Amino acid sequence: MYKRYAEQLINKGKAYYAFDTNDELNYHRKDHERKGKTFIYNWHNREKLSNSISLTKEEVEKKIANGEDYVVRFKMYDPSQNTEEEVIAKDLIRGNVSFKKALLDDKVLFKQDGMPTYHLANIVDDHFMEISHVIRGEEWLPSVPLHIELYKALDWEIPKFAHLPLIMKPVGKGKLSKRDGDKLGIPVFPLEWHAADGEKSSGYRESGFMPNAVVNLLAMLGWHPADNKELFTIDELVQAFSLERVSKSGAKFDIDKAKWYNHQYLLSATSDELLILIKDDLEPMHTANGQEYLVKVLDMLKEKVSFANEILPLGEYFFTLPTKYDEGVQNKKWNPEVANHIHDYVNELVVNKYASATEMEQHLQSYADDCGINKGTLMQPLRWAISGQAGGPPIFEMMELIGLDSIAERVKIARMKHAL
Repeated sequence: MYKRYAEQLINKGKAYYAFDTNDELNYHRKDHERKGKTFIYNWHNREKLSNSISLTKEEVEKKIANGEDYVVRFKMYDPSQNTEEEVIAKDLIRGNVSFKKALLDDKVLFKQDGMPTYHLANIVDDHFMEISHVIRGEEWLPSVPLHIELYKALDWEIPKFAHLPLIMKPVGKGKLSKRDGDKLGIPVFPLEWHAADGEKSSGYRESGFMPNAVVNLLAMLGWHPADNKELFTIDELVQAFSLERVSKSGAKFDIDKAKWYNHQYLLSATSDELLILIKDDLEPMHTANGQEYLVKVLDMLKEKVSFANEILPLGEYFFTLPTKYDEGVQNKKWNPEVANHIHDYVNELVVNKYASATEMEQHLQSYADDCGINKGTLMQPLRWAISGQAGGPPIFEMMELIGLDSIAERVKIARMKHAL
């Protein structure tokens, strides 16, 4: 099918056969290099080379009949005809972009092996698929004049073009590549990619990113809405997006911003969505207290992480007694007086059955007032004795979920392990 259109272009005088061998072309390239020039196969020299423009019709037919290899080249510019000297590309992002035909080369449309090049196949395919908009990266901008001229030569309707800015490296210059991503620990594939040579590249899914977060992130790279809104649902993006608001310049990829987007979507995730996100990390101890308990832990800790797979390791103390204790709190905040106060406070919680977060908080205030101490001096050591950590979710909500019996046991263990 592609060959048919290549021949149609030849018959219309828009393309021609070229019989130059690789050795001949390499000779011309090196000869130009010696003179400090770049060899371009175009109107300047095509009549001095071996093609159906410089050869007679009989010579061309003889070469083809003898089975000589040839390619088909597009005739970009012909100074002998009254043709336009510029190609004007109307880009939806960049406005009108002009190209001087005389500076462009005669690209190969059909190769020696009988296969079309991308340029011809792209135009033919897009035409028959009735493509209305060609939206692609800006590195394809230099190909626009050829593609436009091909549409014209074939008498086909020219689609609208929009050339997107590139995603740039977080540091330095140049676009973000697969190799950069692997080096910097930044995913560049939606899913983990295994190349034929065994090389593996990380994917957004395997790195813990949520689908909507990635879509939102990519939408905001090189595009900005009319307001300063950053978080969109898919439907909102559909309504707000326009090519006219796409930037002309590349956008630097920011991994911290990517994590921020994922965190925002994690915060709004439902219980069912959270369970799906962490299902591969679940162990028997995580489900021992039932699904309702597990969901409460997930909801409580999701504010503290960027990825769902960080929740269970962060909240291990919800499912088992602490095995490690933050040394900073131990050295600075833990002493016999504090340990005794925490023991007495927790004992009163158990005796009075103050099991809710509100009751626990109110009683700590009243206990501190009765003892003439600052409530704040007990807050972090209390958390530390229960969880082993210096920080975490709201302490009284954490205590309510863990329960009075377990709290009392943990405080007892902390006093025994860290007796002063």
